[in-house]
Amino acid sequence: MLRNLLALRQIGQRTISTASRRHFKNKVPEKQKLFQDDEIPLYLKGGVADALLYRATMILTVGGTAYAIYELAVASFPKKQE
Repeated sequence: MLRNLLALRQIGQRTISTASRRHFKNKVPEKQKLFQDDEIPLYLKGGVADALLYRATMILTVGGTAYAIYELAVASFPKKQE
């Protein structure tokens, strides 16, 4: 019983932290060099994966806009009832 109370006291005294106990290598300087050198647009700096994501996003955006305009046009001209 006493041991449980001491353990509870120790848990209460621990500092609560969101920082990880593991230490990772700081990759920020490497990324800064990557993003500050060329004339390549920022959204394409990640390589092939970024280029594919960018193109897919643009295709979906243009396609979605065209579809929305089409549906708006269809809804604005109701079919004639006979």
